[in-house]
Amino acid sequence: MRSWQRMFVAVMRLLLKCLRLGRRRRFKLLRQVEQLWHYGNLCLLSLLYNSFTNSDVVLDSLFEPIYWLVDHVTRWFGVVFVALVIGLTSSIVAIVYICLLPLILQTYTPAWICWHLAYGHWNLIMIVFHYYMAITTSPGHPPQAKDDLGGVSICRKCIAPKPARTHHCSICNRCVLKMDHHCQAAWLNNCVGHYNHRYFFSFCLFMTMGCIYCSVSGWGVSRAASAAIETYYQTPPPTFSFRQRAFHKSVVYLWVLCSSVALALGALTLWHAALITRGETSIERHINKKERQRLQKKGKVFRNPYSYGGWDNWKVFLGVDVPRHWLTRVLLPSLHL
Repeated sequence: MRSWQRMFVAVMRLLLKCLRLGRRRRFKLLRQVEQLWHYGNLCLLSLLYNSFTNSDVVLDSLFEPIYWLVDHVTRWFGVVFVALVIGLTSSIVAIVYICLLPLILQTYTPAWICWHLAYGHWNLIMIVFHYYMAITTSPGHPPQAKDDLGGVSICRKCIAPKPARTHHCSICNRCVLKMDHHCQAAWLNNCVGHYNHRYFFSFCLFMTMGCIYCSVSGWGVSRAASAAIETYYQTPPPTFSFRQRAFHKSVVYLWVLCSSVALALGALTLWHAALITRGETSIERHINKKERQRLQKKGKVFRNPYSYGGWDNWKVFLGVDVPRHWLTRVLLPSLHL
């Protein structure tokens, strides 16, 4: 073989060897990149994954900034609502004393006057008492000590013992015993829980009764006042004084406001009455509903462990131990636990 042929064969062998080495290095580089990709995926999953992760947890995490904003904004709503309910209730009481009470004293019989004075003031006292207690009474929080609490779960948010029927309030940022809801729609600016649930329900009940009482009592006067207001724009206009015009508008305002509140708050009161009869809170209703459906698919029947029967549930809720408590603890202001 000639020298140039030998040289050509050596160059070709060297070229093939270089190609093999380049291919091996390229494959090795691709394998390293693939290994790094899988390793990064594994690290990310190990940092984010736990046994409680599901679609709900992912959505909660994504909406966490919105929840934070809503929680911090709604805290101020409660203060506004408290001032609003005090102002509206005071205006209704003032109209009753200034406008309706003189008419009652002038036109009703002594028996009806005594009934209106007795019932009206009793209802007002019950509203004020239960509203004040519902606002100022703490709903109750679980103990922070971790001794002798075997079998009690731990809250994932405040890392503290979480007894049965306890739930974490995101607005108060604390766990609440037997939490029903954080009440801002009913103008309490407070959580409704174990120690003030009775005050909250009694306030709703007596406020509804008071609004119905004012609406029924002022129906005739409000109709006459509404008819008088319609004549304001006639030609020639009627000769009503400023005091008479203020009386007409105040009575109509009283009837419209009381009727609206009676409908809205009455529906809320009936809803909570149904929950109390079943031995549930607002939160537990949703939990028990899901549990009932889950057991129904397995052919089993769900039983609420905190329900003692409709009548006994009311006795436990109201704190009635003996028959006289229906008078001293339900129909009269009471501070019993």
